[in-house]
Amino acid sequence: MNDKRPIILAVSGLSSNTGKTTLVCELLERLPGWEAIKLTRGHYRSCGKDPSGCCVSDLLRDEPLIRSGRAANYEKGKDTGRFWDAGAENVHWVIVNEDQVEQGIKQALSRVKSVGVIVEGNSFLDFVDADFAIMCARAGENKMKSSARRTLDKADAFYLSTIDDCDAETRSRFEAWRQGLSIDLNLNGLPILTRADIPQVIELIEINIAHGTEPRRIGVASGLKTRLVQA
Repeated sequence: MNDKRPIILAVSGLSSNTGKTTLVCELLERLPGWEAIKLTRGHYRSCGKDPSGCCVSDLLRDEPLIRSGRAANYEKGKDTGRFWDAGAENVHWVIVNEDQVEQGIKQALSRVKSVGVIVEGNSFLDFVDADFAIMCARAGENKMKSSARRTLDKADAFYLSTIDDCDAETRSRFEAWRQGLSIDLNLNGLPILTRADIPQVIELIEINIAHGTEPRRIGVASGLKTRLVQA
């Protein structure tokens, strides 16, 4: 493990199928040498559901299960396989139940040797401070996760993904969905990103790396917010 703590870039989702994995891959392609962590929180004894209904139920243990390295977690088309194909230096798949999230994510982070790591997941943000946290949502309708509002409070930016790769109407489609909600979704002034803004995120991260100091002291989040809010 590095003596210095790696830069932690978090990618979370307002709901399922919001393009989190696609965004992680976009970032990995532009951040050579970075690692990735996939956090999968399984439901087994705690949720009362049939274990066969959970894709990782048979992998849950009394301790967090962490599969690191290509031989341990590469499968073509699966999220971890996509991370490898996008150029990740290493990929760590963390499989936990709801009581093991903190232990699992901290163990996975201790294995990171690169300057930075991208973590896909929501619940780990209750236990780890990310240097930059992105909340993903679809431009259209989203079925919000129960944890989404809590995670949103920790976000530094809001990313809108589209199925058709068209940015032209992305923000207006999202606002139309947001205005139809029965409970207000307050973004607290977060910059709203689309795919076109990814180069700005990368540029600020690279500035932090070049300075060789802790990311928070230069301010990946504050720098991005200032630049995008002024745009």
